[in-house]
Amino acid sequence: MSEAASLEQIKDLSAKLQATKAMIGRRVIGQDKVVDQTLITVLSGGHGLLVGVPGLAKTLLVEALGTVLGLQSNRVQFTPDLMPADILGSEVLETADDGSRAFRFIKGPVFCQLMMGDEINRASPRTQSALLQAMQEHHVTVAGQRFDLPEPFHVLATQNPVEQEGTYPLPEAQLDRFLMQIDIDYPTYENERAIILATTGTANSELEPVFDAESLMAAQQLLRRMPVGEQVVDMILNLVRSARPGDEGATELVNKAVVWGPGPRAAQALMLAARGRALVEGRLAPSINDVAALARPVLVHRMALGFAARAENISLLDVIDDLTERAAKQSAAA
Repeated sequence: MSEAASLEQIKDLSAKLQATKAMIGRRVIGQDKVVDQTLITVLSGGHGLLVGVPGLAKTLLVEALGTVLGLQSNRVQFTPDLMPADILGSEVLETADDGSRAFRFIKGPVFCQLMMGDEINRASPRTQSALLQAMQEHHVTVAGQRFDLPEPFHVLATQNPVEQEGTYPLPEAQLDRFLMQIDIDYPTYENERAIILATTGTANSELEPVFDAESLMAAQQLLRRMPVGEQVVDMILNLVRSARPGDEGATELVNKAVVWGPGPRAAQALMLAARGRALVEGRLAPSINDVAALARPVLVHRMALGFAARAENISLLDVIDDLTERAAKQSAAA
């Protein structure tokens, strides 16, 4: 495909994405950055972890996104007594008219195109881990049989802060399968005023689909065809590798404070997410500014500070910001 044709496709897709954001904005007020990051996650073909205290429209955002993207969606409310079979499905023994018996698999709510895991960290680690294979391989194995999930398949999970009562920390392996951790803060005064005026009346904004499954998958393929400059690739590698304690590129602060750092999946996520950000903004290729803007949501759940560093009030976000600034300077100087 020629560059002119690709640019035309990107412009058309960017216009659809702006319409998507405007449609979601009818329901979710004042969370433009969160909406952008969630859209980038889905465009990149990944899964998103939305973190914030209750009442910040996390569930509303996922519901609106499913409608606007035209995806078949299911919601699972994670609770301490939820079992893996409640997500994946289970086999039941059926008796036929002739008296013969056979097992039949009844599919669980994971068999959809957009699964919302509400308050995912309120379930036990065993239940949380039921999603590992589905998120990575887009199929599940039950009783030795493989069952493919619909395409596309995305998980958007909401999580309450781990400091709250009744929460379990997500396993590191599952955290790594989320392309981004999207932190949601309290709204500003003006936005909260708009929220209470818009949501306490009788009117309810109707949402209409802008995408469908086929057009979304076409957009995901277009994203993967976007060229990435060597400067951007170098910055991604410098950033991810410098966040690993013991690596030759790691800083003294990382070696002192960080217990474990991001693996290669973080570099893959940054590559896709940087393309996604460029696509949302209607640009033909990503820049190092896209990598810098997405470093926090891509890396924050893939790193952990040691006890001594937390005791010294060292912030993981400050560590990531320092590494991002260093990586940007190295890439610019190359």
